[in-house]
Amino acid sequence: MSATSASATRHDWSLAEVKALFEQPFNDLLFQAQTVHRRHFDANRVQVSTLLSIKTGACPEDCKYCPQSGHYNTGLDKEKLMEVQKVLEAAAEAKAIGSTRFCMGAAWKHPSAKDMPYVLKMVEGVKAMGLETCMTLGKLDQEQTQALAAAGLDYYNHNLDTSPEFYGNIITTRTYAERLQTLSYVRDAGMKICSGGILGMGESLDDRAGLLIQLANLPEHPESVPINMLVKVKGTPLAEEQDVDPFDFIRMLAVARIMMPRSHVRLSAGREQMNEQMQALAFLAGANSIFYGEKLLTTANPQADKDMQLFQRLGIKPEEREEHSDEVHQAAIEQALVEQRDSKLFYDATA
Repeated sequence: MSATSASATRHDWSLAEVKALFEQPFNDLLFQAQTVHRRHFDANRVQVSTLLSIKTGACPEDCKYCPQSGHYNTGLDKEKLMEVQKVLEAAAEAKAIGSTRFCMGAAWKHPSAKDMPYVLKMVEGVKAMGLETCMTLGKLDQEQTQALAAAGLDYYNHNLDTSPEFYGNIITTRTYAERLQTLSYVRDAGMKICSGGILGMGESLDDRAGLLIQLANLPEHPESVPINMLVKVKGTPLAEEQDVDPFDFIRMLAVARIMMPRSHVRLSAGREQMNEQMQALAFLAGANSIFYGEKLLTTANPQADKDMQLFQRLGIKPEEREEHSDEVHQAAIEQALVEQRDSKLFYDATA
């Protein structure tokens, strides 16, 4: 690791510093973000993931943005946990259209003991296909986290959503400290972290900065940072919130890129509402990961062929598996080779 790249990764950001980044002239901010981005990534590669809802609706959490919450009447059909085989069929379809990571989401406060064996089989089966695996299942205890890691889960998604100060306005059924504890368990178990937040919930600039400070000041930056734009769903308390200004959203991506230079910054929920010009600006600001396919859990997402047409027009190609890796990650890959070379589930993480 060069001295330049080492000095670019910080864990001690202050609110004043982050607000100063947001307040730069737009062109200066994008230039800085793109410069940082090119230092650590191929500027014309974007990581592509597919997200599947493996258990939909009737969630006991009261997240005010979520149509899956059992607290609100959004007309969403409730579904039980999907059968393992159906999940694997969906993963095979995702791989066929070019996804390299398969993310599975369940509308739970936390996984139950009776559901965990099925969840673990899903992880093992998707991993065996050569896809990266990701899950979001709510709060985890230490034992569940270790079981997921042993099954081969690569990423665990657990968003912080917003700043600690604004969080209580959005969610009351789970504390911010509990979210941070789950992230700590995930990191201790050796898995990668996917954690970000949502814009458009009525938060202030300080709250947006505060969210990024929480993520960037973790002992290790999340490998994946999804930045979502609120998808307003009738029946949820946030259905009438004001739209996010497109330039403010791009600023959020750019500041995230500067603060977490080695993380994949994901252009996530809300992309259906973005025109191609806004998405192109997002990539220029340092976003280099998207969800691919027709749905994000329960809301619409641009169709895969439309994404590929945009990629072609911009000269962007999907990122290959594990194409981006620093020395630490390379060492982990080599260790995995030693430990798993005789396993039938082993795949070449550098292919």
